[in-house]
Amino acid sequence: MESTIGKTGAQPRRRLLREDRLRQLLEAAWRIVREEGTEALTLGRLAEKAGVTKPVVYDHFGTRAGLLAALYREFDARQTALMDAAFGASKPTLADRAAVIASSYVDCVLRQGREIPGVIAALAGSPELENIKREYNGVFIEKCRAMLMPFAGTGAIAAPGLWAMLGAAEALSYAAATGDITAGQAERELFETIIAMVARNG
Repeated sequence: MESTIGKTGAQPRRRLLREDRLRQLLEAAWRIVREEGTEALTLGRLAEKAGVTKPVVYDHFGTRAGLLAALYREFDARQTALMDAAFGASKPTLADRAAVIASSYVDCVLRQGREIPGVIAALAGSPELENIKREYNGVFIEKCRAMLMPFAGTGAIAAPGLWAMLGAAEALSYAAATGDITAGQAERELFETIIAMVARNG
């Protein structure tokens, strides 16, 4: 009697590794935000969009706040990688360091598209998420301080100037993302803001 093993044509569904599943879910979440807006991003909608069951999504994120936090962490990691790579390829001059910060920040927001402003706005709706954003902002500011401090005549850069720089970076890059200004305009204005901030600490 001829064996029928393997002749049904049915292939068992391959289970994704946890990291691969997380990547799939995050990509689906970004698509929802881009196509439907941040308000549409729920764990149930994500499960539907990704073609998985709700328990799978809950297992990865727990809550909507956990999902938003994961999106922001991914954005921050991408921004850090861009800045680190540009820093490694730059010259040890103030102009080069300022250009690294300006271009990396604006470029990362533009790569993510219009969806990142919505995610960041949603972070402000929860004390827990606001704390996550503040923590990552603090890391970014300290990275910029270390990059720029050698060019300050006082040997230090005051915190208010760095926070003002961050505010300018957010506003300019989001204006570029929504088409109100060009990426080049955003980068040039942020570059000049950084140069002026360092000069005030001269």
